[in-house]
Amino acid sequence: MARRTVAVASLGTTLALVSYTAPLATLAPIAADLGSSPSGRSWILSSMSLGLTAVLLTAGTLADRLGRRALFTTGAVVLALASAGGAFATGTAGFVAGRIGQGVGAAAVVACSLALIGHALPPGPRRSAATGLWGAALAAGIAAGPLLAGLLPWRVLYLAVAVAGLALALAGRTLLTESTAGRPRPVDVAGMVLLAAGLAVLLAGLTEARRLPVTTTTVVLLVAGAALLAGFVAVQFVVAHPMAGPELFRHPGLVAATVASLATGLGIISLSSYLPALLAPVHSTAPATAALLLLGWSGTSIVTALLTRRISERVTGGVRLGIGLLVMTAGQLGLLATGSGTGAVLAALVVVGVGTGVVNATLGREAVASVPPDRAGTGSGINNTTRYLGAAVGVTLTSVLTSPAGDEPVPELLAGWHVAVLVATGFTLLGALVALVCARSAARTPVPAPQG
Repeated sequence: MARRTVAVASLGTTLALVSYTAPLATLAPIAADLGSSPSGRSWILSSMSLGLTAVLLTAGTLADRLGRRALFTTGAVVLALASAGGAFATGTAGFVAGRIGQGVGAAAVVACSLALIGHALPPGPRRSAATGLWGAALAAGIAAGPLLAGLLPWRVLYLAVAVAGLALALAGRTLLTESTAGRPRPVDVAGMVLLAAGLAVLLAGLTEARRLPVTTTTVVLLVAGAALLAGFVAVQFVVAHPMAGPELFRHPGLVAATVASLATGLGIISLSSYLPALLAPVHSTAPATAALLLLGWSGTSIVTALLTRRISERVTGGVRLGIGLLVMTAGQLGLLATGSGTGAVLAALVVVGVGTGVVNATLGREAVASVPPDRAGTGSGINNTTRYLGAAVGVTLTSVLTSPAGDEPVPELLAGWHVAVLVATGFTLLGALVALVCARSAARTPVPAPQG
């Protein structure tokens, strides 16, 4: 049963990430086919992040209550239907709607995948090996998305994702065992509404902020999103059964995992998302070549994620995260040499991949190990929400810092890119320091007990 669970959960994560990363290599043909404006192009890249980030924590929380298998299979069906809708879209708005739907479905799949693994395997070496496989599956999806997009017409790719989503739903229904929190908790309706609305509005504002100058609409969206998220935080302190209450964050392991996940989004995910668009004017790099370069990062991280099972259990999660992020910091600094040639880019991405694999595998383990067993879905939701929120913020910062007007000549592009690399690397370094500080006290702090 455990092997089936790990296999299905990992494949689901791979499919979700294939959907997420595919537009990195297909933005130009999709935009040309749909007649998209510059604003539409931004929304094509960002729309799945909106659905994914806004729903991840809610999906994880509902999975703990309603059933992780049930929500996993439902998410796979939603991902399939939304992918089919995107494949048949005739305009930007229809395609963006499909991408948002893909994000909602992928959120349920990703949030439930770690919770299913956490339920199937007790803490220890076997769970560490399983979360290492999950981390490798995450990297495999990141690698496969742009590669498949370079090989297949984009509409064919989206139809293939739709078919794979239906197959995943069938596999989940027949091979997975249902699990819940065991002690049903009342649903934090106010928290769910405020969080989903706040993240959706904030991400909409960030997407619009990529087009300078900043408009009044953009400012309103950003302020409204921040206000809704502040309301969510306030609600978590006053309701009887919060979806992500402050008691969870008393464990340093969850704090370390949350900060490391955020730093990963703000760092390498944001840089790698923009890198293909930068390489085209700087080195006349074709999309397929850019996808192969990114494989240096994602492919290396697959290997190191699988190898993390060989790390002694005496090495705590915080230490693993801290060291992994420090290696990523060194690799990201290598991206300052992007103007020197694609060889320098590949070398830097390989170094980043070494650290990323360790971080991804460890995040998978810590997301469920640092919360009570009945809150595994919530722990997974917190972890992945911060990752993709960080990515959304990071991509916006990278876009604005590198190419404010969207058509800078190569010297100005590289100068802006250098600033963006330094900012993203600063976030990664800060995450490493926080993780190492948390590691000192995590071993002495018990995981909060399940709540009735």
